[in-house]
Amino acid sequence: MLHELLLALLGYTGDLIIDEQDHHKSSLASESDDRHFKLAPDISFVERSDRDLIERIITLGFYYRELDRFATKSRNLSWIRSANSSPSPRESEFSSSKAKPSVYRRAIANGIVEILAVYRSAVLHIEQKLLAETVPILATVTQGLNKFFVLMPPLHELVMEIERDDIRGGQLLNLLHKRCHCGVPELQTCIQRLLWHGHQVIYNQLAAWMVYGILQDQHGEFFIRRQEDRDVEHGSSLPDTSEKFARLSTDDTSLTDWHLGFHISLDMLPEYIHMRVAESVLFAGKAIRVLRNPSPTFRFQDDIYHQQMSRGSQKIQGFTGRFPFQKEPLIDTKLIGEELLPQSEADKIEAMLLDLKESSEFHKRSFEFAVDSIRAIAASHLWQLVVVRADLNGHLKALKDYFLLAKGDFFQCFLEESRQLMRLPPRQSTAEADLMVPFQLAALKTFSEEDKHFSRVSLRMPSFGFTVKSSQVDAPKAKDHTDRNPSSALSNASSEMSLDGWDGIALEYSVDWPLELFFTQEVLSKYRRVFQYLLRLKRTQMELEKSWAAVMHQDHTDFAKQRNDRVNCPVSQQRRQRFRPMWRVREHMAFLIRNLQFYIQVDVIESQWNVLQAHIQDSHDFTELVAFHQEYLSALISQSFLDIGSVSRILDGIMKLCLQFCWNIENQENSSNTSELEHITEEFNKKSNSLYTILRSSRLAGSQRAPFLRRFLLRLNFNSFFEATARGVLNVVRPRPAIPVLNQQ
Repeated sequence: MLHELLLALLGYTGDLIIDEQDHHKSSLASESDDRHFKLAPDISFVERSDRDLIERIITLGFYYRELDRFATKSRNLSWIRSANSSPSPRESEFSSSKAKPSVYRRAIANGIVEILAVYRSAVLHIEQKLLAETVPILATVTQGLNKFFVLMPPLHELVMEIERDDIRGGQLLNLLHKRCHCGVPELQTCIQRLLWHGHQVIYNQLAAWMVYGILQDQHGEFFIRRQEDRDVEHGSSLPDTSEKFARLSTDDTSLTDWHLGFHISLDMLPEYIHMRVAESVLFAGKAIRVLRNPSPTFRFQDDIYHQQMSRGSQKIQGFTGRFPFQKEPLIDTKLIGEELLPQSEADKIEAMLLDLKESSEFHKRSFEFAVDSIRAIAASHLWQLVVVRADLNGHLKALKDYFLLAKGDFFQCFLEESRQLMRLPPRQSTAEADLMVPFQLAALKTFSEEDKHFSRVSLRMPSFGFTVKSSQVDAPKAKDHTDRNPSSALSNASSEMSLDGWDGIALEYSVDWPLELFFTQEVLSKYRRVFQYLLRLKRTQMELEKSWAAVMHQDHTDFAKQRNDRVNCPVSQQRRQRFRPMWRVREHMAFLIRNLQFYIQVDVIESQWNVLQAHIQDSHDFTELVAFHQEYLSALISQSFLDIGSVSRILDGIMKLCLQFCWNIENQENSSNTSELEHITEEFNKKSNSLYTILRSSRLAGSQRAPFLRRFLLRLNFNSFFEATARGVLNVVRPRPAIPVLNQQ
């Protein structure tokens, strides 16, 4: 009877102690009963009280057997052998079966095996004590196994819940973390030990991800996932996803990995790990992937740079080694990879994770501090790659020169060269090619030395859908094309767009790896938006100046004719008197446009550029740099009023009215009808007054979104003219416009 009892405690039944499931041949009937081991019903020599005590004791044997079954099943590695022999049917095999392989369950099973080993030692100790001494059997067994009555039932319940709900990965860590909060110290210690085993897995995955940039997650249990895994979960087919990624080049794949390749799986993210910390883990791993896997083109350019810096035989050897460069990148990859992420830094990251791994308990503050430190290391080296090696500041300066019109002489020359072309509607077939001619001529006339970033700039008309690179048109051809361009444009003018079609002119900027991590398509689209606005503004300002120059030339010609021929003097004098009020309107327009242009270029762009440069000098963190650049672009858009629909619509209307005014002035030099000009004047007065009223409102002038707006308003209203007209004092349209002269002397 003693040995029967001891064997039952280790999960082996016999004649005296039976398994209730085997006895009734029905697992469903006994599922609700906690005691599945019991004494055989035909035993009559055991008292009722002893029977109840024995059945209570042998319950531990049932729990032991179930826990041992779970541990054996979870630690079974036969699927590895089947995967190696036939990898193709593995996915279908595990998808059809209920028990999928789980690294986290295997780790928990290792912890359960440790607890069961302690239980077996206790049973062995009881056996030795009973055989060596004459002591009460049931009292000795109960006293020896007393602590397991507290441990085994909750552990069995835990295992049953894991199997019933198929809990895996981070969800399993969540469950264990919740069960740790109990009032039984022994049980809390056991659950913490199981949680420690689970944390060993997540630390190994973190080490692979944050040290080597490798996502080591065969069964989808880590909280960092590949994007195609989510696509499959949401219903898109795997072949379509793999085909999409197969079409990408190496550079595109690296870029896709950074922006869209990985995401945080909230289902597998433990609740005690904050989302901010998970995002830091995601960023650190992606940064390590970038640093350890540089683009082949970048490796080749960096190799050429080092070859140019070397001298003597090394220089000759490097020059000859460029041609068979199929063999060179294998060596260069290791060298450059070690330079981008030194081995000492990788060892430092690994040491921090190893300290966490060896700790007996999970400390949230220590974990978050280690993750933040690793993220700072990755961000610092990524900053070194993007800012120093890839010359980020040079590209930012190029974007400022071309997209923010810092090269004013270039765009002034471009607009002058394309002025006659832009007076005709754009042609669908050759619009971009026609614009490329003055674009190249402006470059030849204004660049004293070659601009290494100009070749990255290309002109585009989005409505037509194709791009012409700035290097595709030669200067000699440009001159011939300019000669024939106006006549050809005029002949096809009947099928063209409106004159405002030229407002769609945009720039493209070619960005190489690793700057693609910084200059995303969203960032470049913001630059294009500001560029289109500034180019329209500069074009309007130039047209107003050209119209004034043209009328002054005509006036001087008329004055010369008046001295030579006094017969036509009254006609010239009448024309001058008729258009004199219009020149006051033109001066009013030019005054508004000039001040608006000065405000945007100086008060907004230059001030924000200086702020960005200060941040670049002070920061050594890539993510901080991205945030500063986003603030820079947001400030440009908000302080230029592009994000306020009412103000941007008024500004667009004012610029269109100014252009119409200039074109009507030139067309009506020989006409006596000024009704169209009077209508333009009336509309301009309304819009300019509305603009001033909106800008001086407390919502804008009193806020911090435009800190230099008050200076702009002061320049506009230096003599109280705008304030008076906004109140309606002088906003009266007469038959012949007689707007007071702006005393700007």
